[in-house]
Amino acid sequence: MPVGGGGDDQPTVTLSSPTPKSSDPSTPSAPVKTAAPPRQAKLTVVAGNYGSAPAVQGLVAKYPLYFQALVDQSSAMIKANFPAFFYADTAINVEMAKSNGWVMRPPASIVVVGATQQPTGVVRVSLCRSQTTQYWNPKTNRWVVTAPHGSPQAIDMVRTGAGWTMYQMAKPMPKGIDCSKVRYPA
Repeated sequence: MPVGGGGDDQPTVTLSSPTPKSSDPSTPSAPVKTAAPPRQAKLTVVAGNYGSAPAVQGLVAKYPLYFQALVDQSSAMIKANFPAFFYADTAINVEMAKSNGWVMRPPASIVVVGATQQPTGVVRVSLCRSQTTQYWNPKTNRWVVTAPHGSPQAIDMVRTGAGWTMYQMAKPMPKGIDCSKVRYPA
């Protein structure tokens, strides 16, 4: 059906009406098969006494996504969800793990052990990662990084329009992060 003023100076737009689908009850439709949902990496994040800090709340919200990217060995997931500095810090490790055949073995946990203000609005969150947040080498049946008491990590967090997010791994590793007495829930 043409729509328009009918004059030569105005364009004519033609709209097509949708064809109605016939629903014949005598022919059953084939069952719809759905793919299994992707496996979720189980990660427990313990904020402890630092849970009220907005940067720590951002870490609690974002770290499971980062851990899922490590489990899936997907640097693209990191690129799509984190700032470029964080992608640059972490993507090479994900690609190296993929090329070496290393895997993650969840469940895992991290425990926040500190949060300190840095210059230019950055908050450095110190945490301890359980052994199972490290890569496992199935060829040697050993952890790539052996850390029976966990391993320290410090992540710089920045506030963006979408809230607090991981900005970059703190380098060099700050001294004073002691994971020897941390109890991991998973």
